[in-house]
Amino acid sequence: MAPTLIFVTGNANKLKEVKAILSQDSSPIVIESRALDIPEIQGTTQEVAIAKCRRAAELLGGPCITEDTALCFEAMNGLPGPYIKYFLADLGHEGLNRMLDGFPTRAAWALCTFAYSDGPDSEPILFEGRTDGSIVAARGPGVFGWDAVFQPNGASLTYAEMPADQKNQLSHRYKALKKLKEYLYSKES
Repeated sequence: MAPTLIFVTGNANKLKEVKAILSQDSSPIVIESRALDIPEIQGTTQEVAIAKCRRAAELLGGPCITEDTALCFEAMNGLPGPYIKYFLADLGHEGLNRMLDGFPTRAAWALCTFAYSDGPDSEPILFEGRTDGSIVAARGPGVFGWDAVFQPNGASLTYAEMPADQKNQLSHRYKALKKLKEYLYSKES
């Protein structure tokens, strides 16, 4: 029987992607979602992920996963990182591109960190996935965060231009979820 996890998110796009990725093979994981109001601390991606998951497990009183995504610019030593959603909200896709004007590189990496907790008395465990790429002029639908300006290395399309099944085989989220899934199935053995 497939395990069931509570994914703490209010983001319908993330939920859709996570469900698609975790149901890809013969070992699916069933995802239920809960939107909880959890303040985000300031810190590294890992610190933010641990604090969010710890609080979610306390509020739910049981096992859960949370996710944090960062978009890191090489020219800025990893900024905006975990604060990308605020930069995107204030600057938009064009503003993210302008941030890199005058720098010698537009290289970037997408970092996804899933945190898993067995419950309120358990320390969260982190699973990270990284995809290297570059920041480009926005292409494709601008409906899912910064997908329209991130083009993975070796790809001719931005995340936003890719069909979901293509993105879900190479994304930072896919890489992190693959590690999480392997961990969850190893616990059952």
